[in-house]
Amino acid sequence: MQKKGFVQCGVNAGAVAGFSAPDSQGVWKGIDVDLCRAVAAAVFGDANKVRYTGLTAQQRFTALQSGEVDILSRNTTWTITRDTSLGLNFVGVNFYDGQGFMVPAKLRAPGGKPAPKGSKKTDAKADAKGGITSAKQLNGATVCVQPGTTTELNLSDYFRANNMTFKPVVIEKLEEVLNAYFSGRCDVFTTDISGLVSTRASRAKNPADHIILPEVISKEPLGPAVRHGDDRWFDIVKWSLFATIEAESSSRRRARIPACSASSAPPATSARCSASTTSGRSISSSRSATTARATTRTSSRSASRAASTTSGPRAA
Repeated sequence: MQKKGFVQCGVNAGAVAGFSAPDSQGVWKGIDVDLCRAVAAAVFGDANKVRYTGLTAQQRFTALQSGEVDILSRNTTWTITRDTSLGLNFVGVNFYDGQGFMVPAKLRAPGGKPAPKGSKKTDAKADAKGGITSAKQLNGATVCVQPGTTTELNLSDYFRANNMTFKPVVIEKLEEVLNAYFSGRCDVFTTDISGLVSTRASRAKNPADHIILPEVISKEPLGPAVRHGDDRWFDIVKWSLFATIEAESSSRRRARIPACSASSAPPATSARCSASTTSGRSISSSRSATTARATTRTSSRSASRAASTTSGPRAA
């Protein structure tokens, strides 16, 4: 990697806002992109020494295994199967999510039946007219889903557990999945809740025309992964992730501290001002390799919590 002079980072080919998506200038942004930039800063001292490879759900693991990318930073769920049988090492969790369902507000339940007793109503008007307000009203629905994801398996499990049937519309590329949903080819789109929120906000002509149903059917610890067998690289990526987490934590703590005027502040405030200045230095430095040492204790606790997710349910 030092020879080629950049980090090759695998991100979502579907451009999921908030995780990895190019802006109007073509600059990639999002929390998955931030990790790639942090690693580049740690290795090269330059956060811009990154190249991005857009990967579909089916391509992502092969691309990492084959060496096409150095890091998979693509809203991917950490599961015990992936961690133990695919030759991968997940370095931690950067987002906790859960799978859900989105439907058009105009979609009606079969026969105009109301939501099941005890279900949460998300749209009173839709319910009054027989609209869908619960995933338990989706019996017989056509559902858009991507292959190569445990989202697809969770979907089958949920419908089977609730004695319902569905018709899957399985499409690999996210853009084509969304086109199918918004064109009415399927009644339902299912993915992680973050993806549903992002899709509704960024792709729907009128977000109010779509409802995210209240059921969350899985637990999804998302995070970056590297190939198994290179402990030094694993350590670099892991501590780069922990540094970004600590930077975010420090930034939030600093935001709660009042603005400082050292000459006029009372003693207690002056102490907080001093702490704020220190936090500011930590935030700045945490975006480079040197923060790993400064964040050891906090990040170790993060690592412990992350490791406990490896036996979690299937997901994205």
